[in-house]
Amino acid sequence: MNGTYEVCVQARFSATHALRLPDGTTEPLHGHDWRVAVTLCGPRLDASGLLIDFHAVEARLASLCRELHHRHLNDLPDFAQQPPSAEQVARWFATRIGADLPADVRVSCVEVEETPGCVARFRPAANPA
Repeated sequence: MNGTYEVCVQARFSATHALRLPDGTTEPLHGHDWRVAVTLCGPRLDASGLLIDFHAVEARLASLCRELHHRHLNDLPDFAQQPPSAEQVARWFATRIGADLPADVRVSCVEVEETPGCVARFRPAANPA
């Protein structure tokens, strides 16, 4: 049977940010307990019957969360040219996780929740140019 396998791993971090509003002002500095969910996908399983080892993905995601934990996202070089919105944070995780994946595995979606019920998703192109 043909299809796609998916694996989803979640983690949390706490960080602050302040976005520039459309009128040019900056919103007040505030923080969130962010939740990140990374979904990986691929067409086949390895010899162990896995798309990818959950523990390896958990470790990588935890490492990335530590880079952001208890930080002010606006001060990080990775957000110097883009605002640290939930959408951009999702893209940041997708780019960083995607760089370390086996050949047949790719990032399907990264979901970032700033507060309960406020979720942004980033889905990388299936075949990046």
